[in-house]
Amino acid sequence: MRKLRNYFFVLLGLCLVVSLSGCATPASSALGTEESQVQLRSIQTRAFDTTDKKKMMQTVISTMQDLDFVIEKADFTLGSVTGSKFAGYETVTMSVTVRQRGEKQLLVRANAQYGVKSVEDPLTYQDFFTALEKSMFLTAQQVD
Repeated sequence: MRKLRNYFFVLLGLCLVVSLSGCATPASSALGTEESQVQLRSIQTRAFDTTDKKKMMQTVISTMQDLDFVIEKADFTLGSVTGSKFAGYETVTMSVTVRQRGEKQLLVRANAQYGVKSVEDPLTYQDFFTALEKSMFLTAQQVD
């Protein structure tokens, strides 16, 4: 009888472990699928045919200011700029990083948050990069 009772407790323990592990949220669903993260990163990133990181950083700052962002931090060594603005009752925060890509390009990645929620709308990033491209063109033509 004692042996049967021990088997019962072992079996009960295994059932608990199996049922509890079924309740756990896999990391991939809690953090978003790999595919959706890659898609978002592609929306947030553009490559530019220039190697002048300082000029690109200055253009990013100017573009963000043109879009009514108040620059909070800028680090030319790290290639990062962070700014924010009010939109309705929430704050929109945008961080932009600039880094070397190969020998002839810079990679610019923008990441926006509305309140505490990440902005995933492609139009938001498209508008930013369109404004950045126009600003780069005007800078290249030396128009203020």
